[in-house]
Amino acid sequence: MPATQQCLVIGYGNTLRRDDGIGVEVAQTVAAMDLPGVNVIARQQLVPELAEPISGANTVIFVDADVTATGRPELRPIEAAPAGQMFAHAANPRSLLALSKEVFGGNPKAWSLAIPVEDFSFGFGLSPRSEKGLNIAIKLIQQFAASLAKIA
Repeated sequence: MPATQQCLVIGYGNTLRRDDGIGVEVAQTVAAMDLPGVNVIARQQLVPELAEPISGANTVIFVDADVTATGRPELRPIEAAPAGQMFAHAANPRSLLALSKEVFGGNPKAWSLAIPVEDFSFGFGLSPRSEKGLNIAIKLIQQFAASLAKIA
């Protein structure tokens, strides 16, 4: 099992579909901030190979676009999927947490950070709604990382 890190941020989404790439944008912005105790992964989609780095974290934050969200970005706790449902359909945060636990023995606390979005058309750049969500999400991650640093 890899050495334990304090917090892992995984931002994912399709950067060719405007707001769908918000998770990647958040991850890249947080990575550039070089926050102590925070490692960052940006991906177009979640894949089983992410279970290993997840297993080495104390805390994981999954960042993604949410077309159904109506409010502000918000951190919500999530748990691993039951073992029988790990990859019933496709990789998702809960299935990756289950795989991390089953294969690597990792059991980090996990959070979902869903960002309200509106534009999934082909192209680059974020809508004004997503831009606002991006700024809020980055502040939430900074605050969360700072609170973890105080605990450590």
